[in-house]
Amino acid sequence: MAEDFHYSADEYLLLGKITKAHGMRGEVKVFLYSGQPENIRSYKELFLIDRQGELFGPFAILRSRDQGKLAIVQFASVTDRNQAEEIEGRGVLLAKTDLPEIPEDEYYWHQYIGKAVVDVTGKNLGRVAQIFRTGLQDVLVIKGIDADEEILIPVTREIIVGETAGELTVDPPPGLLELNSGS
Repeated sequence: MAEDFHYSADEYLLLGKITKAHGMRGEVKVFLYSGQPENIRSYKELFLIDRQGELFGPFAILRSRDQGKLAIVQFASVTDRNQAEEIEGRGVLLAKTDLPEIPEDEYYWHQYIGKAVVDVTGKNLGRVAQIFRTGLQDVLVIKGIDADEEILIPVTREIIVGETAGELTVDPPPGLLELNSGS
C-alpha cells in the first residue's frame, strides 16, 4: 500500500502521493492511502517528500475537491502546470501535531498499524499489518506468527477489549480465529 518514502514516522503521517498534475493552474491529483479523498479537506497544510527523503514545505492548501478515489489539490505556492509537474510522485505528509482531535473511543489507523495482537488468554496472534474499511466497520489485517497466516478481526468494542502503547487485546467470538485459519 504505502510506498517507499523515508521520513520520521514519529513526526509525520504518510497520507498518500501526488500522482500527476491536473489542469493548467497548478492543481495536482493526490491518491490517499486511506481511500478517503475527502479527508484532505480537514488539513490546512501538508508536507511533501521525495524518494531520497528530502522534505519540502509546508504547503498551504488553497482548495481541494474529490474526483473519484483521488483528491484534486491546489497548493498556494504551486501556481502553474510546470510547478505541479515538478512535484509529481512525491509523498504527501501530515505533521502528526496537525491531526484533528478525535473522541477518546475513536482511533486513527496509523495508531494500530504495527501493534502486537494477543487474545484474552495472552496468546500472541501476530501484528496489525493494515486496516481496511467495510460498509459496517474497519477490519484489522493481522499478519500471524506463521509467515503466510493472515487473520481478519473486525474493529468493535466487543472484540477489541484492551489497548496499550504497543499491544491490542482481542476477545474474538467463538469460531472467528478458526474461520480465519480455514480449519
